[in-house]
Amino acid sequence: MIVGKRKRPLAMLFSMRGSVLPLILPRILLVAAIAAGMVWVDLNIVTLPHADTGAFAAFGVALSLFLGFRNNAAYERWWEARKLWGQLIADSRALSREAQLFLTPEAREDTLRLTLAFVHLHRLNLRRHDPDDNAAPWIDDALIAAPHPPCAALDRIAALWSDERAAGRLDGYGARALEQRLASIALAQAGCERIQNTPLPFVYSLLVYRTAVLYCLLAPLGMMDSAGWVTPLFAGVVAYVFFGLSEVTEELENPFGETVNGLALNAMCRTIEISLMPQLGLEAPKPLSPVRHSLL
Repeated sequence: MIVGKRKRPLAMLFSMRGSVLPLILPRILLVAAIAAGMVWVDLNIVTLPHADTGAFAAFGVALSLFLGFRNNAAYERWWEARKLWGQLIADSRALSREAQLFLTPEAREDTLRLTLAFVHLHRLNLRRHDPDDNAAPWIDDALIAAPHPPCAALDRIAALWSDERAAGRLDGYGARALEQRLASIALAQAGCERIQNTPLPFVYSLLVYRTAVLYCLLAPLGMMDSAGWVTPLFAGVVAYVFFGLSEVTEELENPFGETVNGLALNAMCRTIEISLMPQLGLEAPKPLSPVRHSLL
């Protein structure tokens, strides 16, 4: 995720960091080259059909509506994912305080360690990664080998509280409060997995991509009369707008990816560690620092 102060206007104009331009530049150059070839054929070999700009304006409006709908849907997924991780941070902090109120010191320590194991396993599950150094201090082989490691961590927390309740070390009110907190965490987890496992319908991507390609290839026919050899430049700008919006949507559709526009899951897990580790008697780590204005 890109962080930091907004750049000055001139720097924003030429910035490549966080831009989709490097990804779509080959397509832009191809469209410009095809437009240049059409102008050359029109001037030197055979006169091509020259379309009225009004038809392309109507075509462009329809394409913009498709792109706008898909972009809004993708951004809603990104924003919902960010709210769910914000809820996980808040619930983890609240759980640590409730554990201090209702649990014995030993059970509280085990609960906090398992909570940290859960958030890292949840991050790894959403990104489909193997365990890394950030998760290693909190997880064990049994959790890793479980069919669903994040759920295994939550199940272990529930089993711990059940044992405390059976032994008379946890009263009914405390058990009720802790159970509700665990249910809230599980609900946020399920929301993230729903976003991860349910992409936008492929038909939208297919429709938008085909329509954008057709528009960019046909647009020079409506520009050649007035633009002449500047047509390739205008065609490239049109391609940048439509292909750029399409590529941004692809990135936002998967908010848990490790792109520069994805959510900073590592940084949010570190935020939870900073809140919980002092209660374990451990020194809180420093917040993750952006690398070239980007947090993962």
